[in-house]
Amino acid sequence: MSFTQLNPPIPMFVIGKGEGYAIAAIDYGPDYDLMWTVIITDTGEIWTATNKEIRGIVNWTLGRGAGVKHEQS
Repeated sequence: MSFTQLNPPIPMFVIGKGEGYAIAAIDYGPDYDLMWTVIITDTGEIWTATNKEIRGIVNWTLGRGAGVKHEQS
């Protein structure tokens, strides 16, 4: 297992929770998804989510434009 604190935090979207900033990544090894620890912007809640629940957010500088769609489920 490895734990990596992200500095700077990475802006992300967590399906079902909303936008936030990933502050850490946890890797349990090849048989597991990465786990992202994210502070949700609107609520201040801290959640850990798998790769399946994480999406990049719109960032024109990095070429992720308005075509990025997120589903709140």
